Formats: sequence, structure tokens, C-alpha cells
Amino acid sequence: MEKRRREVLAGLASVGTLAVAGCANQNPAEAIGPTETESPDGESTTTGGTTAGGERLEDHPAAAGLASQPTLGPDPADADGVIVAFEDPSCPRCKRFEQATVPRIKSELVEPGTASFVFRGYPVVYEWGQPATRTLEATYARSADAHWRLLDHYFENQTDFREAGTEEVYPLTREFLAAETDLDAGAVVAAAENGDHEDAVSTDLSAGQEANATATPTVFLFRDGRYRTRASGSVSFTLVKNALGV
Repeated sequence: MEKRRREVLAGLASVGTLAVAGCANQNPAEAIGPTETESPDGESTTTGGTTAGGERLEDHPAAAGLASQPTLGPDPADADGVIVAFEDPSCPRCKRFEQATVPRIKSELVEPGTASFVFRGYPVVYEWGQPATRTLEATYARSADAHWRLLDHYFENQTDFREAGTEEVYPLTREFLAAETDLDAGAVVAAAENGDHEDAVSTDLSAGQEANATATPTVFLFRDGRYRTRASGSVSFTLVKNALGV
């Protein structure tokens, strides 16, 4: 277990500097594949670019171990569109993505059954994102619903967690889980502290590295089982919808 923890920490160090820069300073959105432009209201859009000839979903590095990831909507193997998002609970741009773009993804693509939304933890920005991601994995192992609620809690209270410091992540998370879920909060946090889910953390980290996710959020988009494009930074719903062609 300790060896696995060291491997995970080494992986985090190898991508952390680039991801911090990406989260904090990059352009409003960076799309790789379709040509991306920004509208007067600040939304990013996509035109042209790659279509159905991309790599198969099951062969793409961003989709490694996809079946075990937190997913909203239909099974990715059956969905018209698949959105794989690498995010860090400590990343300000991820918070913006989750609060501005993801609600529309849920209501307009996930709920109608058009697309699947897959979350992958990629804690490479602030240090407190690492214990937060471990606790998300420990929570997901017990309850998918509690996982999504905890993720929302981290984003909603991002400033408080950053100001409290890394050492307070576990106590604050324990309080939330005890008050807002039916889980054994102490057991969840103990599992995170003990590194019981380091393999899950490592799987996401390795997938992001292999897929060259150097900023958060980075969103990989697939249509009809084929890779379309990816985007990172302030990813708008318009960009996602246009890239998927739905």
C-alpha cells in the first residue's frame, strides 16, 4: 500500500506544475480538434475539425478503466455521446465548469439519455485536492449518490477548504458526510487516510497522463463510440454540444 501511495504521489508531482498553470492562467477554452472560437457573451464554440474517424472509446487512454468510474446517464458503451472529465476539486476552473456547464450537460444531454458524463479525479492543482480525491474514491466505493454530493460540496466550499489547509480536509469532510449522508463517515475517512483506494486514484491519474491531460478541467468527447476532440479550461456547454454534434 505504501509503495502504491509513493507511486501516486510521484505521478502527481510530474503533472502538477502544468496543471496549476492550466487551471489558473490559460485562455477561456482550449479545444484540440475542432476549431474553437469565443462568442461575445464569453461562451466558447466549436466549428469544423475532426468527426467520426477518431480512436475507439475502448482504446482511448482517457477511457482506461471507464466501467469503474462515477457516471451519470446511460452506460458509456450505449450512449450516443460520452463526456469524460478530468477534474480536481481544488481547481477554480473546475468549479466554474461544474457550476456553469455541467448543469446543462445533465439537463440537456444526460437526462434525455443522449450522453454519459464520466468524472475522473485528477488532483494536480492545490495540495488539498489530493485528500479530497482520496475521500471521493472512498465515498464512491460505498455510494455513488454520496460521491456526487460530496463533489458538489467541495466545489461549493472551495475557498473554505483552501483557507483551512490540507490537514483539515478529512475532519471537515467527516462532518459533512455525517450530517448530509447515511454513510459511516468515520469509516469513509479512515479508508481515505489509510490509502485503501490508492489504486482507483492511480488509475485516473495514469489515464490522464496517458491522454496528455495537462490542465484541469480537461474534457474528452466521444460520439458513436469514437473520439471527437478534447477541451480544457473554461469549457462551455456550447463547445461540448457542438463538438458532439447533438
